[in-house]
Amino acid sequence: MACIRKELLLDARPEDVWSAVRDFGAPHEKLVPGVLVDSRLEPGARVVTFANGLVVRELLVELNDETRRLCWTARGGRATHHNASMQVYADGARTRFVWVTDVLPDEIVPAISALVEAGAAAIRRKLERPR
Repeated sequence: MACIRKELLLDARPEDVWSAVRDFGAPHEKLVPGVLVDSRLEPGARVVTFANGLVVRELLVELNDETRRLCWTARGGRATHHNASMQVYADGARTRFVWVTDVLPDEIVPAISALVEAGAAAIRRKLERPR
């Protein structure tokens, strides 16, 4: 099993980043626009559509306001196992954002890694304060 870890230091307030992350129903608008093009809520889950056309059902595992952690598992696509979390930490006036994804099979790691990289770039564009 591969573990993909992406850590960003964002020029954004942790409260603002957490507000975007915790909105489980709107990641395509508030977190990763352009990577996800749609999301709809179902009881305990969301169905997301990626820009490449892939549709995945993501089950909510944890949404914890105290630790600012969101965790989900995905069903659909080529993954036999997919569990991911995003966590938000204060770093002075900035935010340390940690995204961890565990995935099987190993053959799809390059594709998942590319989506995480695209997602990280979208997060930076969407959430960082203008300079």
